[in-house]
Amino acid sequence: MSNFSVISWQWLLLISSSLLLFFLSPYAKTTDQFFKAITKKKKPNTLVLTGSLIISWIFAKSITNAANLGLEFGIVGGIAYAAYYLSFAVAGVIIYQLRVFGNFKSIHHFLTTKFGKNAMALFSILIAFRLFNEVWSNTMVIGSYFGDKGSDGYYWAIILFTILTLVYAIKGGLSSAIFTDSIQMVLFTILLLVILTTIFSSDHFSTKEIISSGTWSFDLGVNLFLAAIIQSFSYPFHDPVLTDRGFISSPKITRKSFFWASILGGICIVLFSFVGIYAQTKGIQGQAAVEVGKTLGVFILLIINFIMITSAASTLDSTFTSFSKLISIDLKLGKSISYGRVSMIIIAFLGTIPVFLDAEILTATTISGTMVIGLTPVFIFWKIKVPKISFYVSILCGLIFGVLLLFNHFPEELIFTSGKYANLLWINIWGIISCILLYFIPKWITKK
Repeated sequence: MSNFSVISWQWLLLISSSLLLFFLSPYAKTTDQFFKAITKKKKPNTLVLTGSLIISWIFAKSITNAANLGLEFGIVGGIAYAAYYLSFAVAGVIIYQLRVFGNFKSIHHFLTTKFGKNAMALFSILIAFRLFNEVWSNTMVIGSYFGDKGSDGYYWAIILFTILTLVYAIKGGLSSAIFTDSIQMVLFTILLLVILTTIFSSDHFSTKEIISSGTWSFDLGVNLFLAAIIQSFSYPFHDPVLTDRGFISSPKITRKSFFWASILGGICIVLFSFVGIYAQTKGIQGQAAVEVGKTLGVFILLIINFIMITSAASTLDSTFTSFSKLISIDLKLGKSISYGRVSMIIIAFLGTIPVFLDAEILTATTISGTMVIGLTPVFIFWKIKVPKISFYVSILCGLIFGVLLLFNHFPEELIFTSGKYANLLWINIWGIISCILLYFIPKWITKK
């Protein structure tokens, strides 16, 4: 099959799947349907909510990173990235407590009540930055299957995919996102099984090779593993794609769904890292998922391409709906479907700009995750009364450590492990200690 015909099939998959989701997704007529996914007074059950949580986090960026880390560090790399899925369990517990013991209706409601409107506004800026990152970091993965970075095919694929996803997200809002998540989760599972069956049926690849593919040392992935665990205590709370789903079903169903999503989502990430481990055993270099697809033939390349399209779409539509809720409901800038739809167009446009500025995909996770470590004491110790200033000093501290990571200016004397991601680990260790101390210092001063 010629290169032209492969690209043609990829374009067909991209366009047809997006159009299918558009025609199948519901049309939201009320604000409850658009912003809360409540249809005929029915809220998502455990199965639907769990699937939505998993697929909205197994985005194209995540499975690309999982495959690449599997290539670089073996099974340790896959497990290290899967450690981020501890975020679901942490968020499930805290959101349950906020709803049951605090009677809060949203994260914004909690922050406004405890720290004031200015604190809520600052938090909104942080999550808007997160949503902004989600757009470009996922669409860039799609573009990489249609051409080299910077090529016409690369850019046109990103633009068209963003527009097509935006169209069906505008149609139904969160109702569309939840509905299509179910379809995308089924597709993801089937496609992942096809890929795994193919690589395990190839010569000289077995579970024995997977187990022996990595070494549990700081040089070879443990730095990232520990950093992911640390960030999991703050990371989920700056992701409205996750937290918005924590307030649409009953507290018990929500907690159960978040726990299952933590386990099953982590397993999915580890399984997809097998693609990178396979590449490692075969001496394949480059973007693991793309290169393995080329090695295993056109059919598997198209399967991997399709799995990227479905996972990226699930995250992108959720990003659009979360931003519209942030603008219209949380910030109360216009509680109507029209405002929600216009805000989707705005974030789609702004979020695509970094595509043309040569941004790095993994940066969207590691740096933004460090910048929000100041949220850790805010949510983990939410029951403890502290002065309002505690919120600001903790958040500012986290931002400072995030900037140190961004510009690589952290003192080497404070880094006590070697290897890749050592600076990420120790910036997060020192950062979270500093944030917690600064959070409680105003309380201690007030007591004295």
